[in-house]
Amino acid sequence: MPTQRPYRVDSSNTDATIRSSRAPALSPTGSVPEAGHWRFRMIAPAFPAFNIYSRIARKTTALGPLIVATSVSHMPGWHVEMIDENNYRQLGPKDRMGRPDHTTLQAIRRVGIVGLYGGLSSTIPRLYELARFYKRQGVITIAGGQHFMGENVREALENGIDFVVAGEGEDTIQELLTAIQEQRNPEEVSGLAFLRSGHIVRTPDRPPITDFSSRPFPNFDLIRYAKVDICPLSWIRGCGMNCEFCTVKGRPRPAPVGRIVEQIASLVETRNARCFFIVDDLFGQRRQDTLRLCRMLADYQEAIGIKLDLTVQIRLDRAKDTELLQAMRAARINTVCIGFESPIPEELEVMNKTMRPEDMLELTRLYHKAGFLVHGMFIFGYPLREGMAPLSSEERVRHFRRFIRKARLDTIQVLLPVPLPGTELTERLAREGRIFPKDIVGWEYYDGNFPLFKPDEPLTAEEMHAAIRKINGRFYRFRYMFVVGLNVLAFPAMIFSVFNLSVGWHRWYRSWRNALIRFGGWIIVRKWTAAFKRSTFPQRMAQAKERLQSRRGQASRPPVRADAPETR
Repeated sequence: MPTQRPYRVDSSNTDATIRSSRAPALSPTGSVPEAGHWRFRMIAPAFPAFNIYSRIARKTTALGPLIVATSVSHMPGWHVEMIDENNYRQLGPKDRMGRPDHTTLQAIRRVGIVGLYGGLSSTIPRLYELARFYKRQGVITIAGGQHFMGENVREALENGIDFVVAGEGEDTIQELLTAIQEQRNPEEVSGLAFLRSGHIVRTPDRPPITDFSSRPFPNFDLIRYAKVDICPLSWIRGCGMNCEFCTVKGRPRPAPVGRIVEQIASLVETRNARCFFIVDDLFGQRRQDTLRLCRMLADYQEAIGIKLDLTVQIRLDRAKDTELLQAMRAARINTVCIGFESPIPEELEVMNKTMRPEDMLELTRLYHKAGFLVHGMFIFGYPLREGMAPLSSEERVRHFRRFIRKARLDTIQVLLPVPLPGTELTERLAREGRIFPKDIVGWEYYDGNFPLFKPDEPLTAEEMHAAIRKINGRFYRFRYMFVVGLNVLAFPAMIFSVFNLSVGWHRWYRSWRNALIRFGGWIIVRKWTAAFKRSTFPQRMAQAKERLQSRRGQASRPPVRADAPETR
């Protein structure tokens, strides 16, 4: 292990440029390795406030930062831990706001380098807060995630981040930490951005990973103070569907089928895990591999006498493949999450979706017929292109309610469009001058629950915001508390009145489960609405709209000629 040299860090500025003529190669101050060991902490920052994801986030974790933390843990001499601020349980030290107390965490286990996960734009203000805290401690800060592209890279480097990792991070982080250990120039590491004398230095792009066979499985034991009830898994990286609003792009790159089964078996045997969520967007697209995966999972469960509960994200058109659906059910894939996005044909066209609403209803019926629970994901108020006929808020709400009712969806998620960094939607809205200024409506609102741009007329931002509350409020209702009770009372009658107990159980369970979730959803919507009423967002939105109007007025005003006579 190379001996650490005492490089001086210029703590007077957040980019912490090393006083060295070569490059900003950094060394952590006050964290000399003990007995040859280095310490690294990976952090998934907390959501800015309570939102619809808060409940599920306490049951699972973010897979990307866990993969990076696992990669570092396989480096000789490194002690690694991960803090998921959204799944942070009772024994973890907390500050006055109930968030992880990083001062105490540093007192317990002082680290010299932290990684900060920027996969969700809404967590970026908290990420910057943590970065500045750790910089004051003399800690090197590294950030990565889909948020960091374009102008956001400079913003990060001016807010306490020393290095921004572009693209997949598990190889980049290993090479960067080795360069830090050995006091080498970080320009030798591909996939980085950092500041030197106020200018951004970008190293060559790193090619996407294609061989996953030798990669270590994500190590859930690295997550401190968390309880992971639903284990996230990844099989295929990338997506070739090219939706206008989505950040997941690139040629799909699958891991070997056997690797996924081996990982599930390992989690069952070491953590007694039963619930899994395969996070990929394209489950089922590689038909033969998917059939093989499902058969291996079914055989594994039968061999050891357990039943798993798997959830996947899948395209609607897979419902036409009866053999695939049967194999998925045999593998105990119980829930399918489907991005319907919109029941309005014009909106689907703009999104680059090719399916018709009437076809979506028929395919949903096939998923239900096969025995799946269907979770529908929607985007309300998607901006149309110029020349398309606009729709009022009432018309859009009617379309959504009618579709959800006809599809008989088990659960739904209705969000607003988010102009995420790097998407075609963001570029289009920016060209049209419609995105609310970030200094008024900041990143903390980029979670799909708030209007972030001027919508198509006659729809207003206020109507767009109220509409998702109406749709969710009609679906998730208080009255389902009574339905839960009725289902409990009806259970004995169901047992004695059906010939096929398996079919009867499935029907009863689906009704009971959906009623319970819908009542729970009512609590979440109510809690979120109360938090919104206490917030300053309505005032911020009014200011943002006024700023946009002012800019449009200035843009439409004809320029004044320099030789024009003054008007008094």
